[in-house]
Amino acid sequence: MEAKATAKYVRISPRKARLVAEIIKGKPVEEALNILKFTPKKAARIINKVLNSALANAEQNYSLDIDNLYVKQVRVDGGPSWKRIQPRAMGRAYRILKRTSHITVIVDEL
Repeated sequence: MEAKATAKYVRISPRKARLVAEIIKGKPVEEALNILKFTPKKAARIINKVLNSALANAEQNYSLDIDNLYVKQVRVDGGPSWKRIQPRAMGRAYRILKRTSHITVIVDEL
């Protein structure tokens, strides 16, 4: 039985979040939590929250034993981008895209 958790509209670029997501994919939950704890990236803190939420869902909704779980899938999809403007010389303006992500973590029993 698998449990999942999703964080939507997270203010981080999907490209940067995928770097951290690839590290924990397929690992046992305890090992994944340790990896995220010592990874010095903003995405690690965010994915750690989503992983803890998935663990809580597994325990609460499906009565699964947390010690026997592994990270089955970590998906980082792009969300809507915020459009901003950067003023430039001679009255020009450049567009800035502040990207958002939808992060999904699925845990399953070994």
